[in-house]
Amino acid sequence: MKILFLLLAALAGTLLPVQASLNVKMAKFAGSPVLATLLSFFTGTIALVLYLLLREPNLNTKLSGLRTAPVYLWLPGLLGVFYIITSITLLPRLGVALTFSLLVAGQMLVTLVLDHYGLLGVAAKPVNVARVAGVLLVIAGVILIRKF
Repeated sequence: MKILFLLLAALAGTLLPVQASLNVKMAKFAGSPVLATLLSFFTGTIALVLYLLLREPNLNTKLSGLRTAPVYLWLPGLLGVFYIITSITLLPRLGVALTFSLLVAGQMLVTLVLDHYGLLGVAAKPVNVARVAGVLLVIAGVILIRKF
């Protein structure tokens, strides 16, 4: 079962540069990276609403529970907006490989901190030499992609 999760994570990762590339094309048609981001979120929202209506039992009960959620838990939507607008803006200027290697390097640096301190509810997993080496290799990859 663990291999399935690993493959699913890799598949999701392969979709990010495809999504960004398609969003860049949409931004050209829309004339704005912000409008392209809105359209991306809009189509995703429609898909999620349809899924919830068809597949989620007790949807009203689950929705009413949101009233007690802390305000900071609404930030992921804003973070997603920033991520998509940034990728739409950078991808034509930096290229797909450099843009996503920088995004991954940034993600890896933050993951070490989140894991090490167990922040935001994740299980603590201390930083060790091997994990730091992995992040340094990602950063080295960014340098190589940038240089060549």
